[in-house]
Amino acid sequence: MSRTLIWLRSDLRLADNPLFQFSTPPEALLCVYVLDEVWLTPMPGLEAPRIGPARLQFLWQSLIELRGELLKRGSDLLVRIDDPVEAVVALVDEHEIDEVRVRADAGWEERQATARMAERLDGAVSLSRHDSGTLFDEASLPMAIADLPGSFSAFRRKVERDWSVPGAVPAPVTLPSWPAGAPRGFPPLHKVCGRAAAWAPDRRGNFAFAGGEVPGWARVDHYLWENGDVARYKQTRNGLSGAYFSTRFSPWLAQGCLSARQVHDGVRAWEAEHGANDSSYWILFELLWRDYFHWAAWQEGASLFGRRELPAPDDAVRAWCEGHTGVPFVDAAMRELATTGWLSNRARQNAASYLIRDLGGDWRLGAAWFEHCLIDYDVASNWGNWRYLAGVGRSSQPRALDVHDQAERYDPEGAYAALWEASRPAPRPEVS
Repeated sequence: MSRTLIWLRSDLRLADNPLFQFSTPPEALLCVYVLDEVWLTPMPGLEAPRIGPARLQFLWQSLIELRGELLKRGSDLLVRIDDPVEAVVALVDEHEIDEVRVRADAGWEERQATARMAERLDGAVSLSRHDSGTLFDEASLPMAIADLPGSFSAFRRKVERDWSVPGAVPAPVTLPSWPAGAPRGFPPLHKVCGRAAAWAPDRRGNFAFAGGEVPGWARVDHYLWENGDVARYKQTRNGLSGAYFSTRFSPWLAQGCLSARQVHDGVRAWEAEHGANDSSYWILFELLWRDYFHWAAWQEGASLFGRRELPAPDDAVRAWCEGHTGVPFVDAAMRELATTGWLSNRARQNAASYLIRDLGGDWRLGAAWFEHCLIDYDVASNWGNWRYLAGVGRSSQPRALDVHDQAERYDPEGAYAALWEASRPAPRPEVS
């Protein structure tokens, strides 16, 4: 009997997922997600785990949703908390697996884990890596990864010369059966992390994310077709508050509940009916940025993170993390980040620039704190953006912002800063 194990990571969907596409399906299929136990331990210096309660809750919602879709198709899901390589190898041995399938992740640690897996399998079991979640796979890039341009603008010009994004592939109707005797299911979230199980976003964020493929598609449909906010995106994208100034697709893209090609297809369908404009293009432009950071992370490897050991944060950095710098615009951003798990791009840029330029803080501490807080954290975009702002690695020019000028431009009445005052009560949410 042929048996395949799908090792899931940031690809928690069935549609447009090459891991679930078979030319010849196996007779049995074991689908596994392993939460790395290291993610739950405090990071040195910051004393906060790499995955905070907001993202962990979203992840668990996504896993529950995925399991439901797998069960509908005759399969199931196993979730464990362990060293991912050790857990998967043990399942391979115990259940006589013939093939392991895994996403070809851009993150250095994920790639090292895949390499360790290959060593442990030692050719006795097939290990196949699949590009997944981006607009372009490696084979369709107009350059080798080693030749990736040093700037996004150069990358965009090369890609847009022959703008052809493959269409998203539908979800399979059925899947091979679960191996006899294999474990299934996962622990309740409150046993993994009580804070994550009890976590709820601050109502001032006016939006509550729910993990999973179905909620992700609901947001896309709402944004494109019900509200038509896509037509105004370029004008609203620098907003700070509310449910509709941003697409807010990023958490579902980060966990792989949606793929970039699915969003691309949705925008193109909207353009076919309503006509393309600068705003619809700008959403695709942002997806290209995401692709660029993904392939840049492949090229940079471990250097994406700078020096590996984080320094201990000083009092100024701790005040920044807690939203107590004394600069209302920055403090509002940091309070929103800590209490909702999300932050607008404009607020992210200003908060990061203030840490680096005004406080002289280590950019890696900022990137690590964002990793802890963000629901939409993904390694390539988060660490790539921080490096870009700090002017290290691919760019030697820091992107310094004057946060006071930025506040006057984007929050001239001080409404955003006032909304996130520490003593201000939270209003009723507009979006659930």
